[in-house]
Amino acid sequence: PLKVIGAGYGRTGTLSLSEALNTLGFKCYHMTSSSDNTKEQNNVWYAAANGEPVDWEIIWKGEYTSVTDWPGMPFWREYVELYPEAKVILTVRDFESWYKSTSETIYVLASNPLLNLFARIFPRSMINTVLRIVWGKTGIFQDRFSDKQFTRKVYEEHIKEVKRVVPADRLLVFEVKQGWEPLCNFLKVPIPATPLP
Repeated sequence: PLKVIGAGYGRTGTLSLSEALNTLGFKCYHMTSSSDNTKEQNNVWYAAANGEPVDWEIIWKGEYTSVTDWPGMPFWREYVELYPEAKVILTVRDFESWYKSTSETIYVLASNPLLNLFARIFPRSMINTVLRIVWGKTGIFQDRFSDKQFTRKVYEEHIKEVKRVVPADRLLVFEVKQGWEPLCNFLKVPIPATPLP
């Protein structure tokens, strides 16, 4: 079962958090993990993207104890309910720097016509699932990511909603630049001697 739930959007420090959690002994499922997915796991993500009930343990395979980034983050509410002992880490970043970073990296990929063609040809692929969950008409950004004011509202409302839903004793609002101390104190683990990834 999950012990740590990452509730921050991609590009808020989720890769650094994933690597930090791995270092601390909480094996983390991150977007980069999806390249190792089995067909069964891809089918679970596909079903989740369609709003169907799923067995999340198929994704975690008995080995992952934490999750952050896409495609997992959009389901944070389900995890909070399903894993009542799990801690929640909301990675945050200044909206302007987050929007710029996202626009220049993952959104460039998400809006690539060839990638979108591939997703239509292979509807059960992780590419299609992530495009739908995050960028598509029924996704987080409702096919309107380029509308900066709309995206700002979505981003800020998400942060407010996580803070509203998750009990304070289960939630850490975290900026990666804060380093190990708040993260390790929250998870009640020793601080590593190496710098935070």
